[in-house]
Amino acid sequence: MLVVLLMAGALWGIGAAMGTPRNLRWGMIGLLYLAVVLAHLVLPAGHPIRMATGEDASGWLILAGFVVLVMIYRWGLGLIRARAREAEPAAAEQPSGAFTETELERYARHIVLRELGGPGQRKLKDARVLVIGAGGLGAPALQYLAAAGVGSIGVIDDDVVENANLQRQVIHRDDDIGMAKVFSAQAAMEAQNPAIQVRPYNRRLDEGIAGALIADHDVILDGTDNTETRYLVNRACVAAGKPLVSGALSQWEGQLSVFHPAAGAPCYQCIFPQAAAPGIAPSCAEAGVLGPLPGVVGAMMAVETVKLITGAGKALTGEMLIYDALWGETRKIALKRRADCPVCGQG
Repeated sequence: MLVVLLMAGALWGIGAAMGTPRNLRWGMIGLLYLAVVLAHLVLPAGHPIRMATGEDASGWLILAGFVVLVMIYRWGLGLIRARAREAEPAAAEQPSGAFTETELERYARHIVLRELGGPGQRKLKDARVLVIGAGGLGAPALQYLAAAGVGSIGVIDDDVVENANLQRQVIHRDDDIGMAKVFSAQAAMEAQNPAIQVRPYNRRLDEGIAGALIADHDVILDGTDNTETRYLVNRACVAAGKPLVSGALSQWEGQLSVFHPAAGAPCYQCIFPQAAAPGIAPSCAEAGVLGPLPGVVGAMMAVETVKLITGAGKALTGEMLIYDALWGETRKIALKRRADCPVCGQG
């Protein structure tokens, strides 16, 4: 057997020196092996060739079996690698969640904040936020959430941009007059931050979609000026266990709170058990509103949202912040749950 192995080594070496392809060299060694096995099968026992190559064919057959096992193993390994390569493009299509160099530079002022850092920015990137209303409060909230890098932002509104909106709804432009507010806001947010996903819903929020839509998001912002919608949003948030960041405006004054019964805080209806009688709470169109005021309160709503997502600081749960722009004053009042609340209490 040693003689045959030496011959095989010589064939390989000579072939390599002559530049013979590997497949051809393996073929020459295979022919040598077949010639030896054939000699053992044809020549009589005791023949000098058989004696020089191991006396019988059993050793060569065992060697062949071992080689076949190695080849099967390599073939199976190749199949596994091929399947892995086929799966790589599909995996590449999925967002890896890694920040690009552009994102790292953009969010650098967040990342260096001790209370946020990289983990906090990651939470923002993975978060899903729904803003109800793309008007006075929704406009600045949407802008700052997009700039902050919230990964998915839904916005629902059935209104169109009007000339009278532009005094305070700064996400919209003069060229957007007549366009649906959600699409105008989407264009502005995507221009501000192409790395986020904006989901516009050009329709009014109603009982048919409120539950599923709110349950699909992590934090809800209510910037509407419609009492019926506010109560609907509150009920859906309580049912889904979602925190509700709620803001309101009137002339020179704004108020802000986070309603979250799942965290022990009251819900909106705990504080406002009944809608105000007609004429008691006039709309902005009737009573007027200072242009920059929605920007102040809407930006505060974005701040509370960032805190809720990242866990930084303490959100305004169980408290209401009231801002008086005319006199430059702010104050906070404590809020408590009502045991008889029909939404979050035992009532």
